[in-house]
Amino acid sequence: MVELSSKVRYGLLALLELVRIYQRGFLQIEQIAATHQIPERYLAQLLMTLRRCGIVRSQRGAKGGYALARDPRQIVLWEILICLEGKQKAAEEEVTSATPENYAIGQVWQETQQAAIAILQGYTLQDLSEKRDEGQAGNMYYI
Repeated sequence: MVELSSKVRYGLLALLELVRIYQRGFLQIEQIAATHQIPERYLAQLLMTLRRCGIVRSQRGAKGGYALARDPRQIVLWEILICLEGKQKAAEEEVTSATPENYAIGQVWQETQQAAIAILQGYTLQDLSEKRDEGQAGNMYYI
């Protein structure tokens, strides 16, 4: 199974909050952490990593915080995964073995990983935000 690490999950949650306020200012770590129950210190480390990758930008001061560095339509989910997990972990190497069974397993696993990478390269942060909005609309109850 392809699993989503807590690092990537928390990073995506923070980025979705920044999509909400895109072009309207900055959001402070405390606000993001409280909304999603993410430890502030851990979130600060994630946001610093995302800043080094050019995905978010930061500003000091009372009206400071974090904001997206680029349009959410230009930020690909694969880029976020590589930034937070590193290329080696994000795209695991092929399993090599001397036995035909392990070779077959490695081949199928590699195809699975390539398919996952292709999907992540096809989705932007804006796409993820729109899916979130669709999910919220589906949870509305009318009386």
